[in-house]
Amino acid sequence: MSTDTTHDTDDVRERISDAAETVGTNWPLHSFVTANPLAGYEDRPFHEAVERATTLRGGRAYPDPDTFRAAWERGDIDPSVLRAELDAHGYSLDPEAALDRLADAAGDDARTVRDEATARVDHALASWLAAFCDEGEASWPMPNREAGFYDAFRAVARHNSTIPDAASLADAPDDPAAAIADVLADHPGERLPAVFEAHLNALPGWTGLLKYRAERGDEWQDAYPITLVGYLAARLLLAERFDAPIDPLADAGDETDANGAGAIDGSDDETDTADDGVPLAEVWLRAWEQSYRGDVVDAVADASAARADPADDGSPDGRADAQLVFCIDTRSEVFRRHLEATGDYETHGYAGFFGVPMRYEGYDEASADACPPIVDAEHHVHERPDGARADEHAIYDRWTGRLRAAESVLKAVKSNAATAFSFVESAGSAYGAALAARTLAPERVHDLRDALDDRLPSVPDFCTPSVEREGERVGDLPVGMTHEERVAYAAAAFETMEWDEFARLVVFTGHASETTNNPFEASLDCGACAGNPGGPNARVLAAICNDDAVRDALRERGIDVPDDTVFLAAEHNTTTDEVTLYDGAVPESHERDVERLRSDLDRARSGAAAERAESMGADPERAVRDAERRAADWAETRPEWGLAGNAAFVIGPRDLTADLDLGGRAFLHSYDWTQDREGDALDAIFAGPVVVTQWINAQYYCATVDNAAYGSGSKITHNPVGNVGVYQGNGGDLVTGLPLQSLMAADDDPHHQPLRLSLVVHAPVERVRGVLAQHEHVRTLCENGWLSLTVVDPTRGHDAYAYDGGFALDEPEDSTAEREPEREPDPEARVAVADD
Repeated sequence: MSTDTTHDTDDVRERISDAAETVGTNWPLHSFVTANPLAGYEDRPFHEAVERATTLRGGRAYPDPDTFRAAWERGDIDPSVLRAELDAHGYSLDPEAALDRLADAAGDDARTVRDEATARVDHALASWLAAFCDEGEASWPMPNREAGFYDAFRAVARHNSTIPDAASLADAPDDPAAAIADVLADHPGERLPAVFEAHLNALPGWTGLLKYRAERGDEWQDAYPITLVGYLAARLLLAERFDAPIDPLADAGDETDANGAGAIDGSDDETDTADDGVPLAEVWLRAWEQSYRGDVVDAVADASAARADPADDGSPDGRADAQLVFCIDTRSEVFRRHLEATGDYETHGYAGFFGVPMRYEGYDEASADACPPIVDAEHHVHERPDGARADEHAIYDRWTGRLRAAESVLKAVKSNAATAFSFVESAGSAYGAALAARTLAPERVHDLRDALDDRLPSVPDFCTPSVEREGERVGDLPVGMTHEERVAYAAAAFETMEWDEFARLVVFTGHASETTNNPFEASLDCGACAGNPGGPNARVLAAICNDDAVRDALRERGIDVPDDTVFLAAEHNTTTDEVTLYDGAVPESHERDVERLRSDLDRARSGAAAERAESMGADPERAVRDAERRAADWAETRPEWGLAGNAAFVIGPRDLTADLDLGGRAFLHSYDWTQDREGDALDAIFAGPVVVTQWINAQYYCATVDNAAYGSGSKITHNPVGNVGVYQGNGGDLVTGLPLQSLMAADDDPHHQPLRLSLVVHAPVERVRGVLAQHEHVRTLCENGWLSLTVVDPTRGHDAYAYDGGFALDEPEDSTAEREPEREPDPEARVAVADD
């Protein structure tokens, strides 16, 4: 094979990097993060983006006609809103005719069918990727991994008899970019973007994982490096040998331009696409979203007007019994409502990593990032045994040591050919009994686990997080935080949530799921903690805020924490709705407060579990017991609904939504514009939580509208691979999204309503405009239809203004509402609002 090429290798690398933007990042299974699988297309209007994605992936990007019809018949779509949208895009159809037209167009929906040669390339390549990317699961790891994927592939695959002319792989150039240039020597340079897009999108699950590895640079990437250039070189070399298409899109008649942007028409079917290029399905989706959003916006606007009424300001007298800070996660909305109904409790919403960008190392566990994927960890925090609790420490070590030793012996015996059969004969009956118990009485297994947990110490019982700077480093991160950093994290939390009063108890409440035999369990944990439990983050912030030196510094910044305020941490189990309080260091003066809180948390648990039971088709009368069964049942395909149903993100004071039942569909972030004079708090919310919630929403949307392309199919046939991903069946691509059971109540009945995120902000329009100007990415998401933004302006009669590249201040979204203007809280908080 000649190494003379017509393509510059640097140009090849650059074009591969550009083409990779069309594939979303796919996090490994152990820290699965929901993200927009179409993130690479967000710079285009939604309807154009999904069309291009359909060309590359063959997936559908809008709800099917039956889903629209069901929403219409339920009354979820306002007829006047639908009529206005149809007229705006030139569709002179009544709703029934429009639905019929959608159904007719859906009949033409065709999946991309791989030719046999390409299917053989996919199968062979997926096998090598699985072997190379394995993270400690394989008994016999792939040889030569330390040399990198491309070199390891050439060294081993040339001995594979299923690959035609496999021996010639040894003659390929050592530089993978040169190998790619060789294969593409007969293809013009303007086709390179299309070639790279097609091949990177052929196995988007694997490509997304490789993007993650390359971007994050974790210990596995350091030990066994793999790059997209090396991956594509291997793929194209295999395509040559299997005689598969090198430029698949050219064979399909694609007219992609030199920048890879694509010159595909909207649709030649005039019945499915309007003159402005907006498909009929997009019109229905917009009408559905606007109908839902209108109800939320109207409720927030009414509450905004009510809180401005001096005769009914709704503000409680005195200190709350306790203040609890929950993650903005939609599941928290349900629990917060039920807790507030039990007593004088004040709840707040804040991103679940509690503002501390750290890598957390549990006691005797591997470290993992515990902050959003868009945030780099800045500190290493580990569990530090407390010398005063040596007895508990010793008990924990003794029992866990025995369990690990038993597990190690058991694994060795089962994996050894000489002992496996005798082991089955001798231990078969005991195993059978255990399997029967887990299958027939999972709730009893849950009881036994709880009983064991109650008898044995837990890590928080004898460890404290290393929040103070220790002068050492783990990898590239310092251990702990400086005094100034700890003060900054505490201040950021209280300033963002705009606190000016503190109860005797303040509880930072992280969340985690409890599930058995679920490869996607990380998707049910805290997304703000990179798919990990949020309890450690809550403990870290509580430890920071209990530091007397930190409190003194906070007072200098105008945040006066009373001497009798005690900060606690807790973790909300979103499957069972149990809240675990970490109260080992509570002083005697606060024990009664804690006991009352614990009792009310149990009452709130019963109410929240009963509410969730109805959506699970369970008996509300035994909701807690049924939730415990689901958590322990290894055959349970739906331990909980997770964030299914998410559709809105409300940024504002809690009293705007406290009297609303948002059905667990809204993210809630505490924010008071009157205290945020510079807009810094709103800026931080737009920079982090807004982006992450849009990722979550987009993942749920895509996986619902086309689970085959953007989800992971049925859990029943999931096959975990190397602790990095899941196959659907016995091979092929890694699945990239949520399983059917997390989204669908039945085969033809989606529980998650596929709506794009509606962002509602309670603040002056000019405040939001100023913050939005600093966030080009969020502006792009709004202007291209990936999310919507509506501002309820308390300085303009509490009217609502929708963002559409700007705010039409003379035409509020709900101009019929007559509301009193909100009085200014104090002269310093006055905001000058100028008309456009």
